[in-house]
Amino acid sequence: MDANLEQRLRARFEAGAYEKLMAIAHPALHAFVAEAVELCNPKTVLVFTDDPQDHERIRRMAREGGGEHALAMEGHTYHFDGPQDQGRDKRVTKCLLPPGMVLGESLNSMDKASGVAEIRGLLKDAMVGRPMLVCFWCLGPVHSDFSIPCVQITDSPYVAHSECMLYRPGYEVFRETPPEGEFFRFLHSQGELDENGCSRNVAGKRIYIDLEDNLVYSVNTQYAGNTVGLKKLALRLAIQKASREGWLAEHMFVMGVHGPDGRVTYFNGAFPSACGKTSTAMIPGQTIIGDDIAYLRKRDGVVYTANVEHGIFGIIQDVNPHDDPVIYEAITTPGEVIFGNVLVADDRPYWMGMGAEVPDQGINFQGAWHKGKTDADGKPIPPSHKNARYTVRISALANRDKRADDPAGVPLGAIIYGGRDSDTLVPVEQAFDWTEGIIAKGATLESETTAATLGAEGVRTFNIMSNQDFVSIPLGRYIQNNLDFAKGVSRPPAIFSVNYFLRDEKGKFLHEILDKMVWILWAERRVHGDVEAIRTPTGFIPRYEDIAQLFREHLAKAFTRDDYVRAFTIRVANLLAKFDRVEKIYQDKVPDTPQIVYDTFATIRRRLQEAQAKHGEIISPFALE
Repeated sequence: MDANLEQRLRARFEAGAYEKLMAIAHPALHAFVAEAVELCNPKTVLVFTDDPQDHERIRRMAREGGGEHALAMEGHTYHFDGPQDQGRDKRVTKCLLPPGMVLGESLNSMDKASGVAEIRGLLKDAMVGRPMLVCFWCLGPVHSDFSIPCVQITDSPYVAHSECMLYRPGYEVFRETPPEGEFFRFLHSQGELDENGCSRNVAGKRIYIDLEDNLVYSVNTQYAGNTVGLKKLALRLAIQKASREGWLAEHMFVMGVHGPDGRVTYFNGAFPSACGKTSTAMIPGQTIIGDDIAYLRKRDGVVYTANVEHGIFGIIQDVNPHDDPVIYEAITTPGEVIFGNVLVADDRPYWMGMGAEVPDQGINFQGAWHKGKTDADGKPIPPSHKNARYTVRISALANRDKRADDPAGVPLGAIIYGGRDSDTLVPVEQAFDWTEGIIAKGATLESETTAATLGAEGVRTFNIMSNQDFVSIPLGRYIQNNLDFAKGVSRPPAIFSVNYFLRDEKGKFLHEILDKMVWILWAERRVHGDVEAIRTPTGFIPRYEDIAQLFREHLAKAFTRDDYVRAFTIRVANLLAKFDRVEKIYQDKVPDTPQIVYDTFATIRRRLQEAQAKHGEIISPFALE
């Protein structure tokens, strides 16, 4: 390092911090930190190691003016993002592409030179008067082929505290990384703050991902989905890395499904936000490894999966003692929990659907709130935001799987894909094989939009593998990578679709929240061949007797033959429309679509038309037995 630069840096670092940084023998890391200091111009630079005292300092800084406020219950804090900063902002989240790199029009991107110049201009002097926090984390279990070392630079103690809870410590991982070793880097500034401590310049919000340099910039935002670099921002970087190296990085939970005689089968599940992903991973009687992002690798002909994180940043709306008892218990007892964008009254958090009465007044994401308050357009302001969140460590959950931090990961038995679908897909269906599962279950995934992303709600959108927003390679290559992943695997994981959101003719949901337990338990039995199934044009569905038995044994409720018919009727016209709709998306927007995708669509369409000719447009499952 240049002697003049080193002298300037030393003057910025608090006592001992420079030595902590230089104890990591990684020139590229040193250069990244030096450049960030010169660019953002902080008051001082703090470097945090894996020492628990360092993490306690981060927690203290967050509570003492760093974006969080203490609640009445021990260890609980709350955080507010501004009214215009309540979700991942896809409009200003872009991949920066060097000359020659093309992702396709379906992926949000811009040229690297322009993007770097713009966001560096926004980050110039962004930390004046505030300390810069340099934190080290590890994606995936440590000492593992899943491990990716990461460095986060931020001026937000709230962001650093969130990462304390969500990721494994990585300072020692960095010290063990070869000087030329690859790592992910993240630079964030919340920018100028308003009187409520929220990012003021929302028009200058930018989240840019430099795929070439494994670097993510974000500025003028506090919402964790835009600022906690190791979450969905790192997923873009990991997908690139996985594509180069022959593994998969997916927007999936990892859970242990408990079958007969003590058997545990590990599942991955891909769901768009607010579609039941976390609640599936938290089904009573099952065990959780992770609720959001998974890496998949092959060893000796077996697929293994691991949770990238060790905490949960979950949607809190409708978390209550009846529907989500384990999470509810974890976030309503003393312990480390961050509540985001809930209603606060008398130093207690409240949210919609919590199973308790919400006060008539308090403070929330837009300031002082009272029942009946409206916004500038005359629309009612809810007591808590629909995308209000909680952050908690998985170790705080009573159902944490004993292999949650296993460096080897866990053997993968099945993958499930699910979205919001009111009128087409049955509650659970198994694909005929890996290829058809990837194409017809994952690559055709659609879902109605929710409050987890900014924009209109209730619009049915295409969301390939529930990863549409995060894929950082051409979609055709992404599909092919998934198809090829099964090569050399002695027994590929089974693939299922699930749908918890079927409605009747009056718009009422057909099933209760906990009914999903039955669909998942049936899938576990299918993985091991314990139950037979009915063949449909699009896959295997349960027999009535097996589903009814699972409802009796695990939910103590009756599931009638009429219930079964309403749930598992094959809606041929709707299915044909779905495949036509998705195929047109591929034709129009994914020029590198593998031919096998179109061939599979044609095969399924032919099966549906043959069934339609024989049974009509609405087919009872009993007609196919």
